[in-house]
Amino acid sequence: MEEKEVKLFGMWASDFALRVEWALELKGIEYEYVNEDLPFNQSEELLRLNSVTKKIPVLVHNGKPLAESLVIIEYIDDTWKEGYSIMPKDPYDRAQARFWAKFAEDKCITTTLGVFTSEGEAQKKVVQEAREAFKTLKQAITGKEHFGGDSIGYLDLAIGLFAFLMPVFEEIVGVSIVDDANAPLLKAWFARFLDVDLIKTSLPPRDKMYELCKERQQQFISGQIKF
Repeated sequence: MEEKEVKLFGMWASDFALRVEWALELKGIEYEYVNEDLPFNQSEELLRLNSVTKKIPVLVHNGKPLAESLVIIEYIDDTWKEGYSIMPKDPYDRAQARFWAKFAEDKCITTTLGVFTSEGEAQKKVVQEAREAFKTLKQAITGKEHFGGDSIGYLDLAIGLFAFLMPVFEEIVGVSIVDDANAPLLKAWFARFLDVDLIKTSLPPRDKMYELCKERQQQFISGQIKF
């Protein structure tokens, strides 16, 4: 299928936009990238294309906008069927991938952000919740090289943001969530995922990400920005 127009609205430090970039790169799709100045200065075009949530990422294909990173990834795989397959072929495996992606969104991401944006006793409580969530998530990769099996797939893209950002978050807050004692399978997968050429060449500079995350943490704690 010839793409007349593929445009991705993202932000250089957005883990959710990065999911979509990975999907486009895996499929070999040429696209234009529009870097938004977030969180306070969304462009008029972004607000027009995603008037519902006003958030990135937004994929525009042939003039039609689509929001929400995991929805976009499935659309990409369904639209460009040739070549690399992101979603599992088997219906049961696809359903399982969606289940674990939702679990990661609801439990792992939520609790990790809770650790990142809290202090004192409140933080101690959510640290334990985050560790338990990642212990549960390891079930999805037991006996596999990647969540997608021998190669990275939908669930790897959905969860891949942790591999890069978790060590940054842990360094900033001074606590360990995913380590060799708590979740060794996930810790090992972090290293394998980040060693994939397509992944490691697309990551933002760690020092720049660290500074931004540190700034965002203070903005969350002070109430300047909210989830």
